[in-house]
Amino acid sequence: MSALLLAAMALSGPAAAQVPASPAPALTMFPHPEGARLFIAGQANIISQANPPFHSPYAGPNSFRSVADDETSVVETLYLAARPTRSVRYSTDLILNVESTGGHGLSEALGLAGFTNLDVVRNPSLGVAPYLSRYEVHQVIGLTDRTEPQDPGSFALATSVPLRRIEIRVGKMSVPDFFDINAVGSDSHLQFMNWTVDNGGAWDYAADTRGYTVGGLAEYDDHAWTLRYGIFAMPTEANGESLDWAFSRAHGQNWELDWRHSFIAGENGATRLLFYANRAHMGAYRTAVTDFLNGTDALLYGVDRPSITLHRQFGALKYGFEYNAEQQVTANLRLGARVGWDDGRTESFAYTEDDQTVEICGDYIAARWDRPNDKLGLALVSNAIKRDHQNYLRNGGLGFLLGDGALTYGRENIVEGYYNLHAWRGLFYAADVQHIGDPGYNRARGPVWAGSLRMHVDF
Repeated sequence: MSALLLAAMALSGPAAAQVPASPAPALTMFPHPEGARLFIAGQANIISQANPPFHSPYAGPNSFRSVADDETSVVETLYLAARPTRSVRYSTDLILNVESTGGHGLSEALGLAGFTNLDVVRNPSLGVAPYLSRYEVHQVIGLTDRTEPQDPGSFALATSVPLRRIEIRVGKMSVPDFFDINAVGSDSHLQFMNWTVDNGGAWDYAADTRGYTVGGLAEYDDHAWTLRYGIFAMPTEANGESLDWAFSRAHGQNWELDWRHSFIAGENGATRLLFYANRAHMGAYRTAVTDFLNGTDALLYGVDRPSITLHRQFGALKYGFEYNAEQQVTANLRLGARVGWDDGRTESFAYTEDDQTVEICGDYIAARWDRPNDKLGLALVSNAIKRDHQNYLRNGGLGFLLGDGALTYGRENIVEGYYNLHAWRGLFYAADVQHIGDPGYNRARGPVWAGSLRMHVDF
């Protein structure tokens, strides 16, 4: 009788309209009520990667190793935030994150511009002791009483913000938290894992070896667009642990225009233009090669290869720009793209060794398979370096990531695909495959295949 009654109710229009919809599944282990003035959350991200042997007639000190390898990385983060006032127009957030990293990357994260795991700390000697990854003061200054909704999270707790406003952040942060964001490819914990998919490869953003820096940013937000500017401390040496606090001689500046405009009616879309200019104690590739070939460096320093560290100058300038776009195509399908360029004369200093990048990516929500929180992603990236950078590596020079001892130049082309499975509440598993052609821009070596398994937990 009860089954017949339920069937009859399902067939009748009015009764069916009264059946409550199933609640959306929780995507964290513990609930985080909206509107709370205190925020406590955490994440754990574990990635195991492996690569089989590949063709390699030679290798250098910074080569991706051609033997089979497998490594596991672990990142654990505690997110704390407080909102001391209730004001919407003048909201304040106090943010503190504690993080611990462990494990290693394949080949100790050397030999690839588009490395396979964004979670890897490129200096394994730093150890697993917890450290303060972020501490920020976030201030909203409303320019109108009209408001719009905001998704609260670890970087902003308010559920609504003024439609026109100025936002200021000061403290320790990761610059990609706020610049170069792309909804399809910016989260290595739930999306792609490759360095030059989740961030623009030619954007040499200011950071220490863990990916953090100190500084401040200010942005003006309107309904359809945002203009932001930030200035941050550069490392004292390429990919170094220490930051240069003398902003008068070393700093990274970033300008970004974010235009929220869709090219498909009824869907969301955005276009971003980013320009950056870094000043730091950096060297020039051409000078290093010239002084090596004419014998000056061998006479003065006894070196047998060009060394850019011998030619660094304070105040050296590196600059570049990037185009970043995302577009919702259907309810389940999104596309993203990045095109980046830098001058290529001054050494790569903070993020990766990449002077040009072109990226196309997309993801698909598996709602049609009754898996509304699963996601399938595919990305294609092509990275390149300029002539001076090529000559430096061709003559045996070493960067902070690359250096095969020689070079037969070719673009580093990467294809990455993943499937991210939602298992239960805040527990996710992912399988990921990457193919890297001409690793380290070297046609004589590779290609490299890397497979990954990831477990991610949101608390």
